[in-house]
Amino acid sequence: MGKKFYITTAIDYVNGRPHIGHALEKIQADVLARYHRLKGDDVFFLTGTDENAQKNVLAAKEAGMPVFDFVAQNADIFKDLAKNLNISNDDFIQTAIDKQRHWPGVVRLWDECKKSGDIYKKNYEGFYCVGCEAFLTEKDLTEDGLCPEHLKAPEKVVEENYFFRLSKYQAQLEKLIANDELRVVPEQRKNEVLSFIRSGLEDFSISRSAERMKNWGVPVSGDETQIVYVWMDALSNYITALGYGGKDDSLFKKYWPADVHTIGKGITRFHAVFWPAMLLSAGVELPKTIFVHEYITVDGQKMSKSLGKVIDPIELVEKYGTDPVRYFFLREISPFHDGDFSYQRFEQRYNADLANGLGNLVSRVLTLAEKAFAEKEVEYGPDKEFSALFQETKKNFEAKMEEFKFNEAIAVIWDLIGHCDQYVDKERPWEKEDNEQILKNLLVALFQVALLLQPFLPETANKIFSRLGVKPEDKFWRFKIKKSKALFPRLE
Repeated sequence: MGKKFYITTAIDYVNGRPHIGHALEKIQADVLARYHRLKGDDVFFLTGTDENAQKNVLAAKEAGMPVFDFVAQNADIFKDLAKNLNISNDDFIQTAIDKQRHWPGVVRLWDECKKSGDIYKKNYEGFYCVGCEAFLTEKDLTEDGLCPEHLKAPEKVVEENYFFRLSKYQAQLEKLIANDELRVVPEQRKNEVLSFIRSGLEDFSISRSAERMKNWGVPVSGDETQIVYVWMDALSNYITALGYGGKDDSLFKKYWPADVHTIGKGITRFHAVFWPAMLLSAGVELPKTIFVHEYITVDGQKMSKSLGKVIDPIELVEKYGTDPVRYFFLREISPFHDGDFSYQRFEQRYNADLANGLGNLVSRVLTLAEKAFAEKEVEYGPDKEFSALFQETKKNFEAKMEEFKFNEAIAVIWDLIGHCDQYVDKERPWEKEDNEQILKNLLVALFQVALLLQPFLPETANKIFSRLGVKPEDKFWRFKIKKSKALFPRLE
């Protein structure tokens, strides 16, 4: 077994159904988890739901349901999403329902920060955005006084809360991030975080009144009139899921620190500033890398329920299948730039790349190979030219993966597919009696394509292995071709 690799996604608010932004993040993290397993690493992959937020309380009230029932019902939908997308997570943490594991860890983190002298109580007046679950300063707001993320006016709140001494860690955080001891990817997000830190860090509220939270959430240690602020509660899931603060912390000792936190750009500040400051205060090692992805628009517009611009990823999978959905988000959407979804673009990608590209190549090669080799096992490997091509492809692929450039990594695979198509057209093996080496080159090429596809399209990779009559761990190629229907039937 290789080195340990601990990867997390952000945990999702359960105030509504999942949308394709949730799907994108799960798929990206899953690709990393599967890639590292294939490298022989000891992987632990965590996802889950953020249930102790005020927005969940308000959404439950609007739905006319008890908060617990509302949260449990919606959390199940997020679990279904993970199954529908073939996400290979090892654990699923629920911050409200998992009182045995999560709550003691939150209390422990609070107590450790308090021991460090970093928690104090004071009266506070400020602008609060329920959507962000955060207090905003006037400089955070738009010219119209709106939250820039949700374009709504925040509510003005006056209450007594506990605060965390974030200002104490300004110099330390700046140094850690500038030196990449705490790595923020991509560089653009790193520079934004450094700019935010250098503008001056202010202490922030880490509790809410139990009255305002309707007693929903983790009570503050030693003061049940206050509930632990959702971000301190939510961020701690990364360690509580491993047993931090519990009776059995063996997973924590084995897998922490996180090798990669996968998050969307809207919550960078919380993960790259608030979270490491709390860990420093509590004497807990910092995560290694925070990988920040961008957003998805729908038909060129920001996702909006009122405009009908929210796409349900579960419905998308039911219509097109899991691997086509995974392919679109990994190939079409750059991790480091906002991307757009439209049904027209989805179906164009499907037909061009999956049906006419990969699917057509597999059909062409296997049809020719079946005629040439009948029921024989096909031995031997590729010639020197193809061997060199595979080595170069693998090298380029791994370089892109190490930089989190999933769209470019998958494009490397499709370059190999394109090369094989050109090779078939050039060599025209159906016209040659002595075509065995041509077909062997192509069969091994399909095997190599399937190997590289495993983190991206796991079902499709397995289908290709099956049709070749081989296993991914095989070191020698003895193909036994099997007939079957098209991998990706064209969409009309």
